[in-house]
Amino acid sequence: MKTFDFDTPIDRRGTDSLKWKVYKNRDIIPMWVADMDFQSPPAVIEALRKRVEHGVYGYTVPPKALIDTIRDRLYHLYGWDIKPQWIVWLPGLVSGINVACRAVGDKGDDVLTTVPVYPPFLSAPSNVGRQLVTFRMSLIKNKWQFNFDALEKAVTPSTRLFILCHPHNPLGRVFSRDELIKVAEICERHDMILCSDEIHCDLILDKEKKHQPTASLSPETADRTITLMAPSKTYNIAGLGCSFAIISNPHLRREFEQAMAGIVPHLNCFSYTAGLAGYRDSDEWLKQVLSYLRENRNLVEKEINEMPGLSTTHVEATYLAWINTRELDTDNPYKFFENAGVGLSDGVNFDGQGFVRLNFGCPRKTLMQGLERMRKAIN
Repeated sequence: MKTFDFDTPIDRRGTDSLKWKVYKNRDIIPMWVADMDFQSPPAVIEALRKRVEHGVYGYTVPPKALIDTIRDRLYHLYGWDIKPQWIVWLPGLVSGINVACRAVGDKGDDVLTTVPVYPPFLSAPSNVGRQLVTFRMSLIKNKWQFNFDALEKAVTPSTRLFILCHPHNPLGRVFSRDELIKVAEICERHDMILCSDEIHCDLILDKEKKHQPTASLSPETADRTITLMAPSKTYNIAGLGCSFAIISNPHLRREFEQAMAGIVPHLNCFSYTAGLAGYRDSDEWLKQVLSYLRENRNLVEKEINEMPGLSTTHVEATYLAWINTRELDTDNPYKFFENAGVGLSDGVNFDGQGFVRLNFGCPRKTLMQGLERMRKAIN
């Protein structure tokens, strides 16, 4: 069995990496935007090399092998039997969220979501003339949970869409079947379409937990659900833009495709190539990267919860820790840690004042260096 190296740092400076270029020529470790500092699986790199060597990069249709692989994978992992025509290809999940807002309801209608949440959830409704409505997740016994009373109260007569982040970014929750059923029941009772962003579904860190696609709960739930998935976070290929929606309801799928028409570009040949090599040929790499991320997660939780003024909850999925700084003596924790040489995500952008998000998808040496800088800044 091949062992993959996640310890050796890969120098990303000079590659126009968004994550690293922000802090060009500054001694700041970037631990913010959600991509990993690991090389993609060797199978992905080799498949891309072969595609490059072909030398012709024209318009490309979705490969049957990729469609079959996605279908087999979803059935094997979740018992979810999808049809090929349910898949709608997207160049990114952010596009999918915006298209969902455009496809459901009319201008002026409300779009509901949780807070804190991944920032594009908060900006997408206004991009297409919808009104954002939010309700706050509850921290109960050191675990982030739905406040279902708040969810019900937040629904208005003009709420047409509920956007769910599952697994949750930045809270790191893997929602249980019971939680998802309650969400689905509320959507059905209020006749809301449910857009379920499941981009982190392959990155479950707790071995005893399992992802449940929202649409797989029941045919009735599937009928009102737009599922968004991608290999991008899983295999660290976000820059290649390979994502897809799964929509079983033909009317809803037509509305979604119509909202994309003439605006959302088709995927390129490298997107499909990388997606297929990831899903089909990189299981062992994924198994090992999950093991590495699990150890990083454990380190982050131990270190952060021992730092005065900081705390974090258990990260069940993703490679992102949501850190509470509200007991720290600072009005701007993002700037405080940036001045200490650690570039985190500002919780304000997630509607999470007093929090920062830390990306631990990096070599352990880098992570330890970042945590040490944070500790020194506090002390």
